[in-house]
Amino acid sequence: MFERSTKSNRGILLGQDNNALVYLVAINLLVFVLLTFIKIIYYLSEIPIEFFYKQVFDWFTLPAMVDSFISKPWVIFTYMFTHDSIWGLISSLLWLWAFGYILQDLTGNNKLIPIYIYGGVAGGVVFLIAVNLFPALANHVNTIGPLMGAGAAVMAIAVATTTLAPEYRIFPLINGGIPLWVLMVIFVAIDFATMAGSNAGIAASHLTGGAVGFFFIRQLRRGKDWGAWMNDFIDWLNDLFSPDKKRPIKDPKENLFPKSLGIRKNKTSVTTQQKIDSLLDKINQQGYQFLTDEEKSFLKSASKEDLL
Repeated sequence: MFERSTKSNRGILLGQDNNALVYLVAINLLVFVLLTFIKIIYYLSEIPIEFFYKQVFDWFTLPAMVDSFISKPWVIFTYMFTHDSIWGLISSLLWLWAFGYILQDLTGNNKLIPIYIYGGVAGGVVFLIAVNLFPALANHVNTIGPLMGAGAAVMAIAVATTTLAPEYRIFPLINGGIPLWVLMVIFVAIDFATMAGSNAGIAASHLTGGAVGFFFIRQLRRGKDWGAWMNDFIDWLNDLFSPDKKRPIKDPKENLFPKSLGIRKNKTSVTTQQKIDSLLDKINQQGYQFLTDEEKSFLKSASKEDLL
């Protein structure tokens, strides 16, 4: 299975353009800061904190009752960026960074956000179904708290990353590195341990997020990118609000090829170029990790000879 050196030339920096991981972290932080600021205003104004949750916070979280959800359907998206506890926020962002860094390093910038959103939305839908369908939960739905936090979305990213490259090594100085699947087991164990005493709807939500991440990668291996339409929509919005800025048309193969290889595309012989294009197409459809050792060696040699 795929193993990759952790010494990548491409660091995920805060200033890097189109960095999906930084965007997700920033949105989670901004929502938390905004809600905390409003909460402080309520406190300093001596307004009972219950009013803050009823008048503000509840408009961001996913309620257990269907009729409440219907009155504010946008919360199926906002809940996955909403945290009430600083420790809950820190935990979510640490795991998001741990798995998101690896996923983005392997697949580029255009897979992370779709997986996050798919996992969060699917987890939210299953939460609603679970707490309203199963008798043990439905009989107490009025007392079940709203769903909030990035748990299901991060679980989707964690499972997607592990499915993509379970033998990816982290902490290489420790006996040659720890396989990624070990980190996944630790994450799942901690995640479910922190839900002890909570309602089963949260567990169902997180499990659903994990299933979404798994099937996203399975479909990607078959050449079906569930996130393509989302990225196209984002590009369309960018063009809509920036009509004077025309983006150059790029070969998608260039975006999918691992940047850490430092490959550039120049003219070369027809036969060699056809083979290169064929391998780049394979990366486009399946991912770099599914190349054979011979194919990887060929591309690395071509890169060193400045043929790409």
